[in-house]
Amino acid sequence: MSTIILGIESSCDDTSAAVIKDGYLLSNVVSSQAVHEAYGGVVPELASRAHQQNIVPVVHEALKRAGVTKEELSAVAFTRGPGLMGSLLVGVSFAKGFARSLNIPMVDVNHLTGHVLAHFIKVEGEEIQQPSYPFLCLLVSGGNSQIVLVKAYNDMEILGQTIDDAAGEAIDKCSKVMGLGYPGGPIIDKLARQGNPKAFTFSKPHIPGLDYSFSGLKTSFLYSLRDWMKDDPDFIEHHKVDLAASLEATIVDILMDKLRKAAKQYKINEVAVAGGVSANNGLRNSFREHAEKYGWKIFIPKFSYTTDNAAMIAITGYFKYLDQDFCSIELPAYSRVTLPDGVRRHARVAESRDEHAFHILAEQRPEFRPHLFGSPSAISNFTHINGIIQYVLHEVP
Repeated sequence: MSTIILGIESSCDDTSAAVIKDGYLLSNVVSSQAVHEAYGGVVPELASRAHQQNIVPVVHEALKRAGVTKEELSAVAFTRGPGLMGSLLVGVSFAKGFARSLNIPMVDVNHLTGHVLAHFIKVEGEEIQQPSYPFLCLLVSGGNSQIVLVKAYNDMEILGQTIDDAAGEAIDKCSKVMGLGYPGGPIIDKLARQGNPKAFTFSKPHIPGLDYSFSGLKTSFLYSLRDWMKDDPDFIEHHKVDLAASLEATIVDILMDKLRKAAKQYKINEVAVAGGVSANNGLRNSFREHAEKYGWKIFIPKFSYTTDNAAMIAITGYFKYLDQDFCSIELPAYSRVTLPDGVRRHARVAESRDEHAFHILAEQRPEFRPHLFGSPSAISNFTHINGIIQYVLHEVP
């Protein structure tokens, strides 16, 4: 009998559902939210409301594309955390009601674990190379920068991590300083391809061990722009491609320097990259250069698996399902945590909340102020979740 897993992801601003059958991906539907661009960051209240609107049609479409009925599902895997609490509550509540109504098991998935295990997603007719245990994974996103030693799907150890800001956050904030818009990652990536990565030099941290730091780089970038703009008020416009290329090169150098040390220290030559920043072309090219220079066997995910998606949640849920590793309906969502269970080192993970965007929204949309400051916020809106479940039971084939 086939094992069919429905995966649900709602940790930030992407609503996604995917179906995996016996380890092979049948569908992966993602609905993104453009509303946050106007505020320069993800606004949690708006994100949770959008998830409520999107969750039913996204799950419906994922099952439809997979050619699977809800009665054929073996289990529901869902992102339990970390992430924005309001966003997580939508996916978690939906998954609980959906699984309970079908009387099938629930599998809770750590979002960061999902990113690492995205390398094990298989698609019928496609040849893919999967890393062998143990391997190193550089996990880089807007909220995380970690070097992870992966010994098994459920046995991972954090060797190094950021002690302050994440790489993706540094890129987004520097993009905002330059007035380039949000999200900054794709914009910086596009401009960097046209610029000179050696045009400007920015501060690099000197952190012992395998840990990272990017707060100093952000400060260096800001102060450098301030000084240059004293002589040329249009400095950013005149040099934006070189600024982007130099910023990207600095961040990639910082990431790869510690990753090289980890590979040498642990004598591992199978090295993977995961997370939203793994879509960056400069980082991908650096991985290829290191493979040639150091003999690494590298694993770079498809672009569709770099950002938040339910396929990575479904494949993680599939592995846990095979081990009968289910969760109870009482388990709550969590907003802050690191890689779970098998990880033997606790790490700080930044929540994907932009406080500046909060205040911009409060200024521009006064009607949202009670929700942003002091009220139960989006949680009060989840009282109709049972209605959503009933809708799915009647409308999803």
